[in-house]
Amino acid sequence: MKIDIITLGCSKNLVDSERLMRQLEAVGYEVTHDAEQLTGEIAVVNTCGFIADAQEESINMILELAQRKTEGDLKKLFVMGCLSERFMDELGTEIPEVDRYYGKFDWTQLLEDLGHEYNETISNERHITTPSHYAYLKISEGCNRRCAYCAIPIITGPHRSRPIEEILDEVKLLVAQGVKEFQVIAQELTFYGLDLYKERRIAQLVQAIADIPGVEWIRLHYAYPTDFPTELLDVMQRNTNVCKYLDIALQHISDKVLDAMHRNITKEETYKLIENIRKRVPGIHLRTTLMVGFPGETTEDFEELCQFVKWARFERMGAFAYSEEQGTPSARLYEDNIPEEVKQERLSRLMRLQQKISAEIQEEKNGREMTVIIDRMEGEWYVGRTEFDSPEVDPEVLIPGTYKGLEPGMFCKALITRADDFDLYAEPVTADNNIAH
Repeated sequence: MKIDIITLGCSKNLVDSERLMRQLEAVGYEVTHDAEQLTGEIAVVNTCGFIADAQEESINMILELAQRKTEGDLKKLFVMGCLSERFMDELGTEIPEVDRYYGKFDWTQLLEDLGHEYNETISNERHITTPSHYAYLKISEGCNRRCAYCAIPIITGPHRSRPIEEILDEVKLLVAQGVKEFQVIAQELTFYGLDLYKERRIAQLVQAIADIPGVEWIRLHYAYPTDFPTELLDVMQRNTNVCKYLDIALQHISDKVLDAMHRNITKEETYKLIENIRKRVPGIHLRTTLMVGFPGETTEDFEELCQFVKWARFERMGAFAYSEEQGTPSARLYEDNIPEEVKQERLSRLMRLQQKISAEIQEEKNGREMTVIIDRMEGEWYVGRTEFDSPEVDPEVLIPGTYKGLEPGMFCKALITRADDFDLYAEPVTADNNIAH
């Protein structure tokens, strides 16, 4: 019997889908993931419930599959993940065609509902859906931060670290399967270890991963600036396989807005943190996320944010407009008083500013020799990334397909020959194999 798994939302959801796929395959199901054409007799939707747009996407997918089931093209439909964790009762009432809704953490019951037992002996195994040379590595669930705008703690509960030994065993399993590059992910990775070990152990964890033979690149996602564990920077600096890359969401810079957001950090502390990070890890690429249109954000607050972006010159930056989320402190405490057109104008202006900065930073790489990992062949180009580029969200490196000997998962030294606003163009210099033009 064939099962289609559809994953919506973040890479943390993807890891759950990959674990489920491994369990299903172990009991004999044929499983496909995010297939272009859904043909399975059973479908499982792993949903996102973070913001309104993501919720809408998840609901539309459920409705589409519910219609297929009504028409007889689908025997069973299951829904799991953040949306159903957050709105299970409402979904069950509105879309009763779904056979069962699971939350964020009880999806293991799906095996029992199909007449099988969850296999604990392979609980650390996954069916990798990314290119075989890289994988996402989830080190914790939940979040103890209480940012006013964020629904994540409502959905996932408090921070829960995975034991170091369990994580390292998973890394070794993945290396044995050919994985070279690890995207370390968590809702808040700097909190790692506080619940299990009564101290932050993210630095020790990353060092232990870096010590495993076969781990070529480690990249860190979703750090929080408040009480940032600076010992992590020492690990990054002394290990060549820990990428000089940090994804650290800052959200804003105005003290007034930061306070209203419950970020527990000030403008001065944020400036000092960025200065310290760049000083201790020269050449590091910082990715951040910023928010515009938070309730009460004035023109002066927004101008302050623009000046901060000009000063920080983030190598990677995303931004989004505030969206009021049911049950969050900001929904209870503040009126969503910034008009939508003002939010969008601020968002557009901020991203135009960042585009100019990104183009300048990319141009500075022209003529440099950089290490690139090849992800895929696309049309007439090999498509790869440097250590400063995370999959799917960051710029890529394009190498002409006329060069022979390159293949996905291979590292090569490449000379950057051209840059545009986001992507780089390069020619290989050396690689794992001999390269002939």
